[in-house]
Amino acid sequence: MKRSSSWSNPVILCHFGRGCRQPQVALFIFTILCYFLTACSSPSSIPAQFDAIERMPVHTVLVHDQRIAYLDVGTGPPIILIHGFGGSMWQWEYQQHDLSQHFRVLTLDLPGAGLSDKPDIDYRPDEMLDFLVGFMEAVNIPQATLVGNSMGAGLAIGMALTHPARVDKLVLIGGLPQHVMEKLTSPSIRRALETRAPSWLVSFGNMLFGGLMIESVLREIVHDPALLTPVVIERSNRNRQRPGLMKPIMAVRENLPLWESGFAMRLGEITHPTLVLWGEEDRVFPIAVGKELYQTIQRSEFIRIPQAGHIPQWERPDVVNQALITFIHP
Repeated sequence: MKRSSSWSNPVILCHFGRGCRQPQVALFIFTILCYFLTACSSPSSIPAQFDAIERMPVHTVLVHDQRIAYLDVGTGPPIILIHGFGGSMWQWEYQQHDLSQHFRVLTLDLPGAGLSDKPDIDYRPDEMLDFLVGFMEAVNIPQATLVGNSMGAGLAIGMALTHPARVDKLVLIGGLPQHVMEKLTSPSIRRALETRAPSWLVSFGNMLFGGLMIESVLREIVHDPALLTPVVIERSNRNRQRPGLMKPIMAVRENLPLWESGFAMRLGEITHPTLVLWGEEDRVFPIAVGKELYQTIQRSEFIRIPQAGHIPQWERPDVVNQALITFIHP
């Protein structure tokens, strides 16, 4: 069920014709009040435990003076799970138990996402890569297998190209190709990336219609609608309501050209062993995009995940986990 995104158009916020100063003033006061209430009520503290299949402690570490939240389970060769655009560590909840039987599994909320701090930075690819390197240094991991989903896969690619010694193997799930906007087929994500509304207006709309928006996005990235229970939608919306989340999400649209010029054109330079996993029903980047990525990267393998969309690790964890264990295991 798709919802209208017309809230992002500032014209609809005034219904009283031209020169309607009183409604504009009232709207401004109401917006400030909403911001105040949101700051007081939105979830901003880091919980002691992460609710997945089993409860796991949430750790924090300072990276460039910013608090980064992460999970750390298991022992063995380290792997780092990197979420995608607008996501958080919950997208990896079904990997924690199975993978921790074989590896040390670290799952972080990137700066600007989830439980981590939301610094006032531009969120350029080079800044995010600096945070990822800093995170690895802070948890004393000189090298790891990087597993990225969607734009998290883009960060993993960036690490392989700029810090190759830090990367053992690569796993790219549903991303990230060249010419992102040309290949993107999700209407909701395209609207989010193409909007030119100011950040305060986007935040205001998110406060009013966040639940409808997140449901629309989830129905595009998840193939099986039966998985989208009210609990899942509410959890996703609660994460979306965290203070300071809109600026990093909106910064992505400004930084896509930096991805294209700095990394996308260099995919053929990657020499790390790489596994490309793609949901057969991916409505964000169709499976043909995954095949193209596989054909571009040397030493890569390609696995199709049936009956899965853009986050197959969440929809089909049995298939994805076995593929990861087989590929990563030394």
